Amino acid sequence: MASNIYLVRQRISRLGQRMSAFQINLNPLKEPLGFIKVLEWIASIFAFATCGGFKGKTEILVHCPPSNDSKTITATFGYPFRLNEASFESPPHVNVCDVTWKDHVLIGDYSSSAQFYVTFAVCVFLYCIAALLLYVGYTNLYRDSRKLPMVDFVVTLVVTFLWLVSTSAWAKALTDIKIATGPSIVQELAPCKKTGVMCYFGSVTSMGSLNVSVIFGFLNMILWGGNAWFVYKETSLHSPSNTSVPHSQGGIPPPAGM
Repeated sequence: MASNIYLVRQRISRLGQRMSAFQINLNPLKEPLGFIKVLEWIASIFAFATCGGFKGKTEILVHCPPSNDSKTITATFGYPFRLNEASFESPPHVNVCDVTWKDHVLIGDYSSSAQFYVTFAVCVFLYCIAALLLYVGYTNLYRDSRKLPMVDFVVTLVVTFLWLVSTSAWAKALTDIKIATGPSIVQELAPCKKTGVMCYFGSVTSMGSLNVSVIFGFLNMILWGGNAWFVYKETSLHSPSNTSVPHSQGGIPPPAGM
């Protein structure tokens, strides 16, 4: 029992000494392992920024007799895309066809897919910072350890898969958002079905930034999938001899010719 406690204390002491030996080494950033991690960090920023910062609106032109002009009603929406909470608004102090337009909203709730995508991108952003700090500040600790490269490799595989899942879900939700805020909304509004009331689809905010967010999602998946090989090369699965005891510390060298 006492020997086990001593070994634990010894390991903690060694780990503390290694962690205290913080020393900046930029060489890993020149290698694929560190360079791709920087690209992943940047790509994750674009992923959650282009989606989470979106604001848009859809406009419908309403014409009701006996007036000859049309009025514009507007529904404003944005992240996290709870469209069923985005109500229409008429111009201030203007009665449009005797309808309370605030009682009418867009259709659909796509917050789950959008929030999952953005939250995951933010988590990836934070993980990239931690990984880069480990690569640059604790290079020897990372490469002399068996567990750290293995953990990094497993996380890389999981993140690659989750990028595929989250981006695919968000891409499907984006398609539905475009439909729900497009010309089809005219057919769903009850006031537009009244006799004499004519509604025409006006415009909707361009969703180019949301398209970019989907592109960056799949780009992140490719980056993480490609980087998995370089992380794998750091593990004991690829180079088991790197984790063996060095010859200078009492290790036995392999026979000649092997």
